[in-house]
Amino acid sequence: MELKEVVREQLEHARRRTLRLLEPFDDAQLTSQVSPLMSPLVWDLAHIGHYEELWLVRALTDLPGTDPRYDDLYDAFAHPRRERVDLPILGPEAAREFVAAVRTRTLDVLDGVTFDDGEPLLRNAFVYGMVIQHEHQHDETMLATIQLSEVPYMLETSGPAALERRGDSVVTMPGGSFVMGTSTQPWAYDNERPEHEAEVAPFMIDAWPVSNAEFAAFVSDGGYDDPRHWSEDGWKLRQDASLDHPQFWRAEGDGAWSVLRFGHRVDLVDDEPVQHVCWHEADAFARWAGRRLPTEAEWECAFRSGAMGGVGQVWEWTGTDFHGYPGFVSFPYREYSEVFFGNEYKVLRGASWAVDAINRRPTFRNWDFPIRRQIFAGFRCARDG
Repeated sequence: MELKEVVREQLEHARRRTLRLLEPFDDAQLTSQVSPLMSPLVWDLAHIGHYEELWLVRALTDLPGTDPRYDDLYDAFAHPRRERVDLPILGPEAAREFVAAVRTRTLDVLDGVTFDDGEPLLRNAFVYGMVIQHEHQHDETMLATIQLSEVPYMLETSGPAALERRGDSVVTMPGGSFVMGTSTQPWAYDNERPEHEAEVAPFMIDAWPVSNAEFAAFVSDGGYDDPRHWSEDGWKLRQDASLDHPQFWRAEGDGAWSVLRFGHRVDLVDDEPVQHVCWHEADAFARWAGRRLPTEAEWECAFRSGAMGGVGQVWEWTGTDFHGYPGFVSFPYREYSEVFFGNEYKVLRGASWAVDAINRRPTFRNWDFPIRRQIFAGFRCARDG
């Protein structure tokens, strides 16, 4: 299949997914804000269209944007999520019309472009891959918003799959050097580049993500109540937010738990990976279990060896702060990765059940504040070898 056909199919696949996610909601639900942590769903929709117009129309041609006001209204850095509900953003019908009109312009431009090495944005259709992945990432963000809304909602897949554990529960890794990151994956983001030699000491890592049953044992053993298991920042968060179990869990008596999943209260499945835990909760569990969170390099080393099962069910917290790799070059804009580098964000690896296949690769890096719980995140543990 020619690259342009691949691009067209992926653009349409992403758009079908976006519109299908939003179809069940009325205008009031699309325009409301369910949490200061999240945007109104209609903001995400129009932002997807604006980002597409910015990179697949304006960056590749001399054509103007639809409306100069959108450069401010739909700039994710200009307005924090908590403010977006009060902005004069497009309503649901206008937002749908806007993204449809942008798509028409995008496809017209696509007909005339040439994918060659002369323009970095067009090399291997990089800029199209960036926009396609961006839409899928916002679809996952909107799923997190829908989960927080507690509105009854049905999905074909609404959570991680139960882990079919087999083989050893812990994998021993001999350590040494390995090639980390990528310089060849055509649609990889700048923070995944360049590939480089990384060194890890011998270590052991869980073959599977921590399950609901394992985390419930931590809860029942008083893990949330013992400051010895928590970092100083984690213990303060646990006290300030009155944390005593993962988000959306509810005790049902006799040691049983239920979980709220897209507005439906269901029994907790023991063998599913735990999700909706923040980094501090993951770190506390690891301390309680006499282990630790893996470094990002350990995680990728173990994954590349084929040793880990259950990857792709939940994002997996690591113990590593988000930084660029040696030789990092920001492309095509600093605000995608570079402005987040530092010790405020922790790296998550793998993928979640809510991620499209196009965003799943060994080198993909996610990141978030260590206090975040609404994301579809879990973890596995490691220890020194």
